[in-house]
Amino acid sequence: MQEIAAEEECFVYVLGCASAGRYLTYVGWTLDLDRRLGQHNAGTGARSTRGRSWVLIHSERFTCRQDAMSREWHLKRDRAFRRSLVAKARAKQA
Repeated sequence: MQEIAAEEECFVYVLGCASAGRYLTYVGWTLDLDRRLGQHNAGTGARSTRGRSWVLIHSERFTCRQDAMSREWHLKRDRAFRRSLVAKARAKQA
């Protein structure tokens, strides 16, 4: 008999970082947004995020890990969407 996994709350997130005249973004997924952002800012997150100060500019909630991972895959390829998030983040800073 196959056991059904309990639903878990998953998040897809986009981080932003102003760096040397440009604004970088990073897309990922996690079970705990606060913990994951802390890891990125402490230098223990993904290698590409180390040494920078990141802020959360977008997040989406999912009840299934597979859905979150699928959305992450799509967001990583959707540069237009990430550019729109950057424009909103810059407008908030001004």
